[in-house]
Amino acid sequence: MSAEERQRVVEVAQSWLRTPYHHRGAVKGAGTDCGMVLIKVFSEAGLIDDFDPGEYPADWMLHQDGERYLGIVERFAKRVRQCGPGDVVLFKFGRCISHGAIVVNWPTIIHAYHGHGVILDDVAQNHRLRDRLVGFWSVWDEATA
Repeated sequence: MSAEERQRVVEVAQSWLRTPYHHRGAVKGAGTDCGMVLIKVFSEAGLIDDFDPGEYPADWMLHQDGERYLGIVERFAKRVRQCGPGDVVLFKFGRCISHGAIVVNWPTIIHAYHGHGVILDDVAQNHRLRDRLVGFWSVWDEATA
């Protein structure tokens, strides 16, 4: 069952490609950010209930140490050692974890990137991401990852 769920997450994430970047946006094709796209993809795939993470400034990670972004991700996923399709990969920009993406087939990811929108990217080729990699989180048990 998890292989089909993983594929569904990747397909839903692909349907968000080319959505412009918009802080706190959550509308496919109109605008989203890296946090909201995770929530929307996993809820559209039927794996979590949709939720509003609350207000957050666009540059909070530059001024605070609190792991706000990580707290949002850990509402629906837990850290795993290895990733599979449909898992979440997190990155540290600024003083704390502040960016996330959905794994298509590692190191290929889909993420909402400021100035680019929702894009397909390769972490191995993108040093800005590669150098800030923190780890992987999954909605599935690690045994199925």
